[in-house]
Amino acid sequence: MKHLVLVAGNISAGKTSLTERVGTRLAWRTAFESVGDNPYLAEFYSNMKQWAFHLQVFFLGHRARQHLELARDPLSAIADRSIYEDAYIFARALHHLGNLNERDYKSYRSAFELVAGGLPKPDLLLYLQAPVDVLMKRIRRRGRDMERGITPDYLSLLDRFYEEWLTVYDLSPVLTIRTDDLDFVHRPQDLDIVVERIRARLAGREEIVFRGTG
Repeated sequence: MKHLVLVAGNISAGKTSLTERVGTRLAWRTAFESVGDNPYLAEFYSNMKQWAFHLQVFFLGHRARQHLELARDPLSAIADRSIYEDAYIFARALHHLGNLNERDYKSYRSAFELVAGGLPKPDLLLYLQAPVDVLMKRIRRRGRDMERGITPDYLSLLDRFYEEWLTVYDLSPVLTIRTDDLDFVHRPQDLDIVVERIRARLAGREEIVFRGTG
């Protein structure tokens, strides 16, 4: 049976690593965020207020196209981040912090609601969660230039927006996984645990939250 799984979570929660490895293990198609070919990202980080709206509109089109391609593909698929997070988490954060004005935010949300309302529903939302101090350590360790300005306060804000979004999210079942005790890259047994939980949730069993083996 074909499945479409979306991987959601805060910055450095482990989405890309898990998406890559689940796709390989289950022979599923994988999809990732547009970074290298994003025409607005560099300008956005140099002037967020000027480029926030442009960036969000780009992501809206990119993720909608990606979502449709994965939904129409006969292979099961897993995607690193979702179109829904762009609106409910990141655009909301930009607006909250004053980098996306009210007029542009409303215009973006109107376009988002029209586009997202026509998309096929996913079969599962996989929500990866880790404490802010763990996320900060991972961000510093990977040393990406564009992430140097990320603060614990910003990650905490995103965490709050994720929790609020998940209280109203009703498009699919949700599997929440704490990743601070898991190492998908170096411990195959941890990946085994996650894959089994994904299979269980897709089969309708009620394993919702679990922790790693330490």
